[in-house]
Amino acid sequence: FSLPKTFVSVVTILSRSHADRNVYPSAGVLFVHVLEREHFKGEFPPYPKSGDASSDPITFNTNLMGYPDRPGWLRYIQRTQRSDGVLYGSPTAEHVGKPSVIEITAYNRRTFETARHNLVVNIMATEEFPLPYQAEFYIRNMNVEEMLASEVLGDFLGAVKNVWQPERLNAINITSALDRGGRVPLPINDLKEGVYVMVGADVPFSSCLREVESPHNQLRCSQEMEPAISCDKKFRAHFHIDWCKISLVDINKVVPVYITRSEPGTGVLPEFGEYNPPSESLMGRNYFSDFLITLAVPSAVALVLFFILVRSVLLQHWNTYNTRLVHHGSIQKSTKELRSMSKNREISWPLSTLPVFNPVSGEVVPPIHPDNYETTSMPLMQTQTNLQNQITIPQQRPSGWYSLPHFEMIGGVLTYFHIE
Repeated sequence: FSLPKTFVSVVTILSRSHADRNVYPSAGVLFVHVLEREHFKGEFPPYPKSGDASSDPITFNTNLMGYPDRPGWLRYIQRTQRSDGVLYGSPTAEHVGKPSVIEITAYNRRTFETARHNLVVNIMATEEFPLPYQAEFYIRNMNVEEMLASEVLGDFLGAVKNVWQPERLNAINITSALDRGGRVPLPINDLKEGVYVMVGADVPFSSCLREVESPHNQLRCSQEMEPAISCDKKFRAHFHIDWCKISLVDINKVVPVYITRSEPGTGVLPEFGEYNPPSESLMGRNYFSDFLITLAVPSAVALVLFFILVRSVLLQHWNTYNTRLVHHGSIQKSTKELRSMSKNREISWPLSTLPVFNPVSGEVVPPIHPDNYETTSMPLMQTQTNLQNQITIPQQRPSGWYSLPHFEMIGGVLTYFHIE
């Protein structure tokens, strides 16, 4: 489907770049201006190799004359150094009657030479601007420079007109998905950045465009599923439209918001007279107060903190020392009390001091210690060195041998064994 030549001229204004030329875009209509490398190629020395004159890498820089950047409504794109540059945008009614001179500077990246042309943009008013019904489509399989081509844009507007059936249809604006916060696609499977295309018409939206507002399709969009649109097949051949991102706006129902803006100034500072530099006889500055603030005060605070820390450490050490002294004194006191108590109490006789019964002769052997033995000097546990006497009881054996029973205190235990 192709549009008539007159219809395309109303939709968008396409022009070739020439030096100091005038263009007349309309307010509310997409403006596209192509900067062709072929036009600037003749202003640079020829390429040394024959047949490769078009292979010079050329880039462009565009700005409003006297300013570092372009007007706010005008954008520029050039994909590579060997592709053409494109100026595009949609001027509004506030730019009508204000000619803008765009400086176009071409850079030859091989010879580092430059060429400069001027483009005078005269924005014209249109009676049908703005069109009351505006629809914005998101096309996933296009880049912005591909969509700006006159043939591609004409095919898309023809498909929209076939679905919408308006009397007047204009392309209002084209925006890259990257300018809307989109991500740069991976360089696989020929993925595209995506582009938003806004069109306006003079008749209400068709039933096909309204299908996306149905509850069923809204539910499918919330579940990240493709909605069922009956007219999608009319676009599917060349344009993959994301119907969940379509925007339908009726500007007759939009409440206008008026923003009060201050009038911009001339950009020149007011006159304050001549500059008077300070005199050469400057008074010396006293830095003693600065020294006190920056060095003396922090040092004094650090010294006080140091003494507090040392005092706390010494106090802790002194408390630990006193605690150990008290503990040691209590042990000595307890020892003395035990010793004094052991002298005054009645001590039970050890086994070695009790009478011993001889199982052979039946004789009772007197105890080792006499009754007048000093018990206060007796140790609590008897050892072998403490024994003053040993008892031996003779025993006659049938064979003529004698066995002497022997009792000894070993480790505080009375031990009995024979000596033959």
